[in-house]
Amino acid sequence: MYRKQIEAITKDLNKKIVFIVGPRQVGKTWLAREVGKRFDNTTYLNYDSFEDRQIIKDESWTQSTELLILDELHKMPGWRNYLKGVFDTKPENRKILVTGSARLEVFRQTGDSLAGRFLTHRLMPFSISELQEDSISSDIERFIQRGGFPEPFLSKDEIEAKRWRNQYIDGLIRTDILDFERIHNFRTIEMVFELLRRKVGSPVSYASIARDVNASPTTIIKYIQILEALYIIFRITPYSKNIARSILKEPKIYFFDNGLVVGDDGVKFENFVALSLLKHIFGKIDYEGENFELRYLRTKNGKEVDFCLTNNNQIVEVIEAKIRDSSISQNLKYFCEKYRLKGVQIVKELKREKTIREIDVFKADSYLKKLFL
Repeated sequence: MYRKQIEAITKDLNKKIVFIVGPRQVGKTWLAREVGKRFDNTTYLNYDSFEDRQIIKDESWTQSTELLILDELHKMPGWRNYLKGVFDTKPENRKILVTGSARLEVFRQTGDSLAGRFLTHRLMPFSISELQEDSISSDIERFIQRGGFPEPFLSKDEIEAKRWRNQYIDGLIRTDILDFERIHNFRTIEMVFELLRRKVGSPVSYASIARDVNASPTTIIKYIQILEALYIIFRITPYSKNIARSILKEPKIYFFDNGLVVGDDGVKFENFVALSLLKHIFGKIDYEGENFELRYLRTKNGKEVDFCLTNNNQIVEVIEAKIRDSSISQNLKYFCEKYRLKGVQIVKELKREKTIREIDVFKADSYLKKLFL
């Protein structure tokens, strides 16, 4: 299936190294190969392959290579210096595309800097906005239950989708995490992963999780950072004009694979909305250079709104997600009236869209179709 970002990636290859990053099995390799078909001579090399690894180390690809695709290169020791050297000495007409399922920016502390030499494209699961020209985009329940990863989403059989997810979880835990960093207590990170699946949408206390799994809060923070770096989870922190204070407050955790969420329909829907908004923000950052962030609002006395979009640390819109209640959330009303904010309530099951006291109530699918990606 066509991915919306292919044109922008092809264009950026004429400027710098292009990184395609995102969760495992989201379609990065497929997309890279599709881009490769647009060039007369493409060489694809995967660092996980022994034969390809030797070619990469020796830089022994053919001199006629127009597009060089390097998959999972971040697993190579000293890959940053290596890639800098390859880029700085390449023929003028050669393009370089690098893919990986770990956030390449987490490796910035090692090796020489690639500053000014690369552009990043974050590939996310399918969204209603991306697939809006396809009839399948109207099936919001499919997105919520199966998630937007290509294989389970496009599977004609629900059983096959479930089998894929079981294998996916096993691969995340037993392959990706161990490849990323040596873990001394493997069972603990498994327990943290399972706990987080059941805490989606709720403020997370590191100290509480530490007590539950009999580990230190420092260890919990480290494990959550690993899960983030591998595009398994993402954190949303409460909005504060004091950015340092905002980071210290309890975050909410969401999953890139909606099918991993354990909870009721409301929790799964909230995760899907969070992921859709995050994909929208990544698009605004990667393709328009905007300084967008996804936050949530919470007061000391517990008033909370699910999400807020900010640009340059100024709130653009506050958003509440509901399954079927068309009456305006009292907390949403409170924040909008007190701080004069633009408010939106998106509802999965809604008969009629309306505006009440300058707060827009939208059907979920119609609102999500308007997002960037």
